[in-house]
Amino acid sequence: MPSDETSYDVLVIGGGNAALCAAISARREGARVLVLEASDAFWRGGNTRHTRNMRCAHDAATESLSGPYTEEEFFEDLMRVTKGRTDQDLARHMIRESKTMLTWIEEQGVRWQPSLGGTLSLGRTNSFFLGGGRAMLNALYRTAETLGVEIRYEAEVTALEIADGMFLSATVNGETLRAKALVAAAGGFESNIEWLKRYWGEAAENFLIRGTRNNKGTILRLLLDAGVQEVGDPTQCHAVAIDARAPKYDGGIITRLDCVVFGIVVNKHAQRFYDEGEDIWPKRYAIWGRLVAAQPDQIAYIIFDASSLKLFMPSLFPPISASTIEGLAEKLGLEPAALRETVDGFNAAVQPGTFDDKVLDDCRTDGLDPPKTHWARRIEEAPFYAYPVRPGITFTYLGTRVNEEAQILMADGRPSANMFAAGEIMAGNVLGEGYAAGIGMTIGGVFGRIAGREAARTARGNRAQGTIAAKEATDV
Repeated sequence: MPSDETSYDVLVIGGGNAALCAAISARREGARVLVLEASDAFWRGGNTRHTRNMRCAHDAATESLSGPYTEEEFFEDLMRVTKGRTDQDLARHMIRESKTMLTWIEEQGVRWQPSLGGTLSLGRTNSFFLGGGRAMLNALYRTAETLGVEIRYEAEVTALEIADGMFLSATVNGETLRAKALVAAAGGFESNIEWLKRYWGEAAENFLIRGTRNNKGTILRLLLDAGVQEVGDPTQCHAVAIDARAPKYDGGIITRLDCVVFGIVVNKHAQRFYDEGEDIWPKRYAIWGRLVAAQPDQIAYIIFDASSLKLFMPSLFPPISASTIEGLAEKLGLEPAALRETVDGFNAAVQPGTFDDKVLDDCRTDGLDPPKTHWARRIEEAPFYAYPVRPGITFTYLGTRVNEEAQILMADGRPSANMFAAGEIMAGNVLGEGYAAGIGMTIGGVFGRIAGREAARTARGNRAQGTIAAKEATDV
């Protein structure tokens, strides 16, 4: 039976990429580390289970990367996708630190697959995990356990004792756990539909949660209630258009649709509502969840023809098809005449160009509102296809403010004496809006490693202070 009160050097709350990087980093600094994972062992790892890659700056091609990706280019990409809504100093710090992450992660047992080609256009910027996110997680867990990190499953934290910015203890299944330092790496609140509804209203009922069902925001709420400074817009999130036939939770990567750029997207009234060719897909795919969320009934349909069928990675579910546009509309529950009018108007606006899905090509529309600025081709080759899509929420951006040491900042601006954060729970420092493929894993890996290291050093300092105090008391 566990004791009523157990003490550790570093307590890590969470079980995904950020948490494991923090735990390993702290343990390598000599700390006694406990990881608390709310799920059971099968579902461990939160959203990391569904990931595939990490975006890091690097100066030259490697076995897993086809060319260099400089710090400045990374920063420019981040500024573009966030529209400047980022803590620039913290973002540059993260990007600098990311240059050593690929090697560090590999040293923890993670393996990379050869440089990726194909339609995602990520072979130069992103390294892909051999075996995917679950294999990556398994490697980190093996390393953590080999190093002596203690891991508890089905260990949901229900209370945090925090006094004047200092973490004292956590309550888990009725047990009080004390630690000299805390790393919060427990994700956002995307699985808490009631919390989402505070900002989105009833529309949130139609959201699908493509990641874990366990990210209810409990730790975030406890920290904010204890006087931690918040960061980020609660309505901003990583939200992509996913197959509307996906399950409510844990649909993962196989329900995401990468075919927006190859066709048009219409709402329930068969009307287009945004430029499908605005930019290279990895820099724009994460805006489409929010765009669909703003449409009536939070539903939309990606329409394309036979010429585009094999240009993208398909969903788990097959596309809906028909030999005519009107027949496709009927299967989708759309007004046939309205969809025909939209398709005809789009086709008439398409200008001649050279199609190339790997660059910003010159295939565009003219005189159409909204325009399609790249990859615009007439939809005319039967059979015609469609995917129904809904907003797929991956993680939220409201979180805890941190500094370059991953220290949590209190509402008055003071750094906490012994609390650190990493991963989705602090992603809003870097992501004010928008997303670039793989950057969530960058945030988790970089700040996880920093948080673990700094938490261990803080704990070591606290141990030293405690030893001195005890000796002084004995001398007296």
